[in-house]
Amino acid sequence: MPSRFLSQSVSSESNEPLLNNMSAELESDAKDQGSPTFRGVNSLDEFSSVNNPPVGRDNLYDSTPPHASYEGLHRYDPNAKWTAEEEARVVRKTDLYLLTWICFMFFGLQLDRGNLSNALTDNLLTDLGLSTNDYNNGTTIQLVCFLAAEFPVQLLVKRYGFKYILPTMMMLWGTVSWAQAFMTGRASFYITRAFIGMCEGGFIPSVILFTTYFYKSRELSVRLAAFWSTLNVARVISSLLAAGILEMRGVGGKAGWFWLFLLEGILTFLIGFASFFYLPHSATRTTGLIWRKPWYTEREEVIMINRLLRDDPAKGLTAIHEPAKLRDVLNAWKDSSMWGLYLIGLVAYIPATPVQSYLSLTLKKLGFSTLNSNLLSIPSAALQVILMLALANSSEYFDDRTWHCLFGEFWVLPLLAALLALPPRGYLWGRFTVTTMISGYPYFHPIVAAWISENSFSVQKRAITAATYNVIVQIGSLIGSRALSPFLSSIPLSLPTSTLTPLSPITEIYRASDAPYYYRGNKVLISICAFSLVVMLAQREYLRHLNRKKERIWTGMTTEEKVRYQESHEEREREGNKRLDFRFKY
Repeated sequence: MPSRFLSQSVSSESNEPLLNNMSAELESDAKDQGSPTFRGVNSLDEFSSVNNPPVGRDNLYDSTPPHASYEGLHRYDPNAKWTAEEEARVVRKTDLYLLTWICFMFFGLQLDRGNLSNALTDNLLTDLGLSTNDYNNGTTIQLVCFLAAEFPVQLLVKRYGFKYILPTMMMLWGTVSWAQAFMTGRASFYITRAFIGMCEGGFIPSVILFTTYFYKSRELSVRLAAFWSTLNVARVISSLLAAGILEMRGVGGKAGWFWLFLLEGILTFLIGFASFFYLPHSATRTTGLIWRKPWYTEREEVIMINRLLRDDPAKGLTAIHEPAKLRDVLNAWKDSSMWGLYLIGLVAYIPATPVQSYLSLTLKKLGFSTLNSNLLSIPSAALQVILMLALANSSEYFDDRTWHCLFGEFWVLPLLAALLALPPRGYLWGRFTVTTMISGYPYFHPIVAAWISENSFSVQKRAITAATYNVIVQIGSLIGSRALSPFLSSIPLSLPTSTLTPLSPITEIYRASDAPYYYRGNKVLISICAFSLVVMLAQREYLRHLNRKKERIWTGMTTEEKVRYQESHEEREREGNKRLDFRFKY
């Protein structure tokens, strides 16, 4: 066995390590049910009937020791024991120290994402002498640069670490954001859009990868839901902030949008600067200028590292700063188990997005002012936060992915049918109610992102698949927004346009010729929604097929063959989720 791995081989002459595996599995089940039992029971007599090595990601701990370069190696202890209460204390501390700060960083991200659409309500295009086509070109430039930056950023974070790359990205886009205050025309508008896209691209998948070093797979979807909930809350807060800041028009002889870009850009820059000193290097290197003492005690670090490795041993096979290679990218793209999830990212989020813009139009038709329209968009944002967190918690509790994603997608289907059933005139409050419920649908994007992460079984693949998924989600938005001009030209610039982000699939489906009720567009959305449901079911069945195929081969092997198979650490590192003893979650 190569010396770069810890010496923990499994001999065909002794079943003791295999029994330890089984004891760990049984006690894990007991702990999940609330029992304060311990890990690492060693008893040959109690489990003497066991003659098969366990399978599944969370049962491969004993047969997959960490790499010698793993940053948590000094806390690795295969015999470590702890109670459920101790582990819960570590998770709460992680939520307090890490989760809250990353949510704060997401708030800064949303400030920058929303300030352009908010600036449109203050005659930005008129002041800069821009046409609607210029605006469309600028948002397209931003999206292209955003997509182009996704994979390079993943390579950078794997090479130099999250602690330095994530704050640098925030400071860069914060700088570009406040620099937008000094735009003078088309050229400066295009340049700032390009730099905004380049600086933001890759941030979200990098944050997702970062959190996997602190949370178990089943805990991840709830934390990601908290991130996206922050975006929803920040969207409302940024709209209200913009309403106040834009009233500064005339101060210093400047437009309101000047102060909006300047103040929000400086705030984002300061959040990024503080993150330099706040974010940890890893779970075992948390000290810095702000934190003079470690986040965790030595005992808590032992619990943190071993609970993560027992959930997903692949996290110990590469160092946190080990760079990804082109071979890793190609291998990740060839993984057919991810293709269905990519297709879900391409189509599943389209049906609800155009309706969010339709909500703004409905409010305008009801005669509400810009401020009141923004306030009436709060119920849909609040509803989505509640439903998203509830869905993610349910997914974690039942350890299910497919049926929860199906529920989130199916939520939209009867509501779109209701929009089709409403007569062409009147029923404005009815339309407002239905569109609010569609806009506030249970957003299952965090579940899919966590689903991809837990089925990767490789840190390198996890980084690449997360970036690929995010790129494909944005491509789906681009497909839907190719014909942006007809729709935008029909919207008064005084209308709140916070939902008209550069990444929104709006007008290829909701066309001006179909206004104002978009019956034809809603039929298209229903078709996309139905197709997405089929894709989710097909992905579930494909993963089940892969698991059954592995199980047939695995059961045909002798016990000694299985033991020798699990001893091959180099093969496990190379093959990842293709290994016969790995089982896909669905």
